[in-house]
Amino acid sequence: MHYVYVLRSLRKANQFYFGFSSNLKRRIEEHNNGKSKATRPYLPWRLVFYEAFLNKNDAERREKYFKTSKGRKTFKLIARESLS
Repeated sequence: MHYVYVLRSLRKANQFYFGFSSNLKRRIEEHNNGKSKATRPYLPWRLVFYEAFLNKNDAERREKYFKTSKGRKTFKLIARESLS
């Protein structure tokens, strides 16, 4: 299984990170243990959204989409109620 996930910083409001992994639990632990340079300044992180895919290419495509301006807008619509 392959996952696209969104983390939200508990330190800085409205700071999100969009990622992809085949081992979601391990990857979140890496982010929260400071092993990712991109997310280290905003520790700690909380998982706020994920999608599971059987196909790795589908998951990678979805992650790339979420990193576009249109994808971020889509995510905000999906998550509006749960993140309020």
